[in-house]
Amino acid sequence: MESNSQMTTVVNLKTKFDDLFIKEGMSGHDAYLQAIDQTKKVVADVLVQARGPFSGETPQMIQRAVKEMKLATEKGQPLEVVLEDVATLLLHSIQVNHKACIGHLHCPPLVPALAAEMVISAANQSLDSWDQSSSATYLEQELIDWLCNRLGLGENADGTFTSGGTQSNYMGLLLARDAFCEKQWNWNVQKKGLPPEARRLRILCSEAAHFTVEKSASQLGLGEDAVILVSTDRHQRMSLTDLKEKLRILKAENLLPYALVGTCGTTDFGSIDPLLHMAKAAKENGLWFHVDAAYGGALMLSHNDHHRLRGIEQADSITADFHKLFFQPISCGAFLLKERKQFKHISYHADYLNPEQDDEEGLLHLVNKSVQTTRRFDALKLFMSLRAVGLDRFGEMIDHTIELARKTAQLMKESRFFTVINAEPEINAVVFRYEPSFLKNNFDALNKQIHSELLQGGKALLAKTMHEGELYLKFTLLNPRVTMEDMKKLIADIAELGETIHRREGKSS
Repeated sequence: MESNSQMTTVVNLKTKFDDLFIKEGMSGHDAYLQAIDQTKKVVADVLVQARGPFSGETPQMIQRAVKEMKLATEKGQPLEVVLEDVATLLLHSIQVNHKACIGHLHCPPLVPALAAEMVISAANQSLDSWDQSSSATYLEQELIDWLCNRLGLGENADGTFTSGGTQSNYMGLLLARDAFCEKQWNWNVQKKGLPPEARRLRILCSEAAHFTVEKSASQLGLGEDAVILVSTDRHQRMSLTDLKEKLRILKAENLLPYALVGTCGTTDFGSIDPLLHMAKAAKENGLWFHVDAAYGGALMLSHNDHHRLRGIEQADSITADFHKLFFQPISCGAFLLKERKQFKHISYHADYLNPEQDDEEGLLHLVNKSVQTTRRFDALKLFMSLRAVGLDRFGEMIDHTIELARKTAQLMKESRFFTVINAEPEINAVVFRYEPSFLKNNFDALNKQIHSELLQGGKALLAKTMHEGELYLKFTLLNPRVTMEDMKKLIADIAELGETIHRREGKSS
């Protein structure tokens, strides 16, 4: 018979870890609810009460505070003690919910999506094989079908959720490369690697396209030099005249363009390339047409500007990001494909995960169409947001931010203190700089200082960018809570700060 001490040891081992996991019974259940209550109090105390978009502390101070934190303990600590350090991290984070955080394509997340994050982390589904993500598999597929239908891609379309635009653009150019090699040379890149002729392959995109086009080319073994940059017009859209000329030159040089990338919402200006005309050019020249709609794809929900997506339905592949103008927590994106059969170029089968027999029996494994294996159930965030918020309010939020950008640009254009590059924004970005009539030079240094003092003072987070070799500032108005009154005050503050800096620098010189 077992002794009392042996029986006690067995019981202790059975319950030793119960409070660390959600499980049947109450111990894990109660521990989870307590952890959530403690955590949400920290979030509410720090994020909800934030007085500015940034604490204003220096990078050195923040780094020092983080270095002083314990990264691990031998015996463990109560969660409330750990959360004291988390509060410090949150305090010195970028407060994306604040109305003056308007620098980057970095949105305030919707409350239903935050609730979804709780479900995603607790359920911890892995959307690679069906037996790791049963119901989640089907919800993601339904959402992909809905998105494809919304964009008019046709009945053969398919897609997958991704980590964002970088992955989606990479996938588009990867599939385009392999489809071209198969068609042109009957060459299977998956099996044989790149063909000898690959050095002749070329990708065309505008000079305002996202840097991930060139990055993808380098990762695909083609090199950055394989990317041919087409000039843009005064609205930062691809020039169709220069596109035609670049194609003529490539043909004359016996090079092989295989993909044309259209941008639906450039990072700086939110400009939308002439997609309809580019689709025609792609078809006439036998090019794969990929549309990077990481930013502008949200116009599919707009009541007023949906028409700006004309031509996207002819794309062979599309990038869409939901952690921008769909107001989803990072990360949440999708890659959409006009012909699902093209996923064959990245499909692999592993006996333990997605055996071919399962395909024959109709069991859906999402790993078959992704460059990722383990993958989060990010589709749930979009699902809960679309359901809880509704398409009408989504459209209203998007349209409000676009109208706000247009009114802001017009107000600044009429001011003697500012120069606005895109006086008629296509989406919700405004590129400008403080350039008063009483100054003649040193605008780059002055605007850089304005940017720095607004950030370090915790007053506003703007973006910096370069345009034609000169430094400009940028509003990215993703937050639908921002009003025109907010913008009028911020614009006045920028003008006042610019004059203050000018006078201060003048006295010190």
